[in-house]
Amino acid sequence: MRKVLAYSVLLLVGLALSQFLPQLTGGLHDQVATSIRVLTMTGLAFIMIHVGFEFHIDKTNLRQYGWDYFVAFTAASFPWIFVTGYFVFVMLPSDVWGNADAWKETLLAGRFAAPTSAGVLFSMLAAAGLGATWLFRKARILAIFDDLDTVLLMIPLQILLVGLAWQLGGVVVLMAVLLIVAYVFLHRITLPVTWGWVLFYAAAIVGTSEVLYELTKVIDPSVPIHIEVLLPAFVLGCIARPRIAGQRATRRGDAGESGTQAAQAESELHELLERPREQRAAAWVAAVFMLLVGLSLPQIFEGDDAQHVEPTPASLHAAAPAASVDDPTQLGGEYEGRYTATVTASQPQMSWGAILFHVLVLSAISNLGKMFPALCYRREAHWRERLAVAIGMWPRGEVGAGVLVLSLSYGIGGPIVTVAMLSLALNLALTGVFILFVKRLIAPISREPQGSQPQPARSQ
Repeated sequence: MRKVLAYSVLLLVGLALSQFLPQLTGGLHDQVATSIRVLTMTGLAFIMIHVGFEFHIDKTNLRQYGWDYFVAFTAASFPWIFVTGYFVFVMLPSDVWGNADAWKETLLAGRFAAPTSAGVLFSMLAAAGLGATWLFRKARILAIFDDLDTVLLMIPLQILLVGLAWQLGGVVVLMAVLLIVAYVFLHRITLPVTWGWVLFYAAAIVGTSEVLYELTKVIDPSVPIHIEVLLPAFVLGCIARPRIAGQRATRRGDAGESGTQAAQAESELHELLERPREQRAAAWVAAVFMLLVGLSLPQIFEGDDAQHVEPTPASLHAAAPAASVDDPTQLGGEYEGRYTATVTASQPQMSWGAILFHVLVLSAISNLGKMFPALCYRREAHWRERLAVAIGMWPRGEVGAGVLVLSLSYGIGGPIVTVAMLSLALNLALTGVFILFVKRLIAPISREPQGSQPQPARSQ
């Protein structure tokens, strides 16, 4: 657990430094924030490529993955519903409960509670020595589907705020194409997969995403295309296979690739990734990623009125949103005065005691919403493992921070966003505690190592 402790300390250090970043960097804050965002996404892409390496599916049992997606959908939707309801019925006055704009704003801001931080979760579970467990395999599938669902549902929420835009439809089409590619070419493309190459692939994916964003911003600065790197990085890992293994298998058709050859390819990939050099490189990347995730949190306590912070270019680019819009304050015209016109931003300040109370309640109900997986998979796993999977879904991170940054870019603010940011920070700071509890929860269960798919557990 020393590695988990080290990762937790790095997260806390990053969280603390993020609140002083503008003062430390001065006039270079925008450039530093952009660098942090790019490096954070590069680390996430590196981790997700490795997750793709380890991902295998049984194409004869696709119904199982449909059920997994449904479970992940609930794990993303219930926290969102609970948090949005809390924002409206507890934190907003009753005279705006029927206000459509209030619901639009809180639906978007409340989405921060939906995504599990896949990068943080996988790094922490691996550091805790749980990489070969049913818990890790199931959490891997659910967290990926969870984040994918978050990205998809951000699109209709953006449509509510900015109207129909072809860019948003293009993102959906691209995501569908990537999923098809991952399914058809699962571990069939020969690629070098040592850590240096993986880091290069990660940087290339992030660079492509950034270039696409800048190019489409020229076309329409209100809705540029921003591709979340999580999915393309995962897909690249899914289609890759080691060069040696690829040479031993035929290139086309299931008829030419026997089960023995596929198993040999998987074995060689695992053998390569277990080399000490590869393990050290992955650990260093994960450690830097933890620090960067902490640094990516937008500044919470800023200015004399910290609960009504106007979004600046620096705050807009302090984290990577799942889908982003450019700073509307630079557009003029219809966007002028937008930040004081929103329902949430016009709410009065709260005492910091009330803020703390809301943070604790919001954190509790958002994590409660993640507990549905504990009621599922009764034929696959012990109740301790199912409960551990649900708790393992609690960590939030870079994607949730990106949702809040996106909310700021639309003028959503006031105490609601302050509470959401503090709740996210608290949840992130407790990630190590969550993983420690998960490890102790499943410690009494003695199970033999299983294959890539979980087998039915013993009767309870």
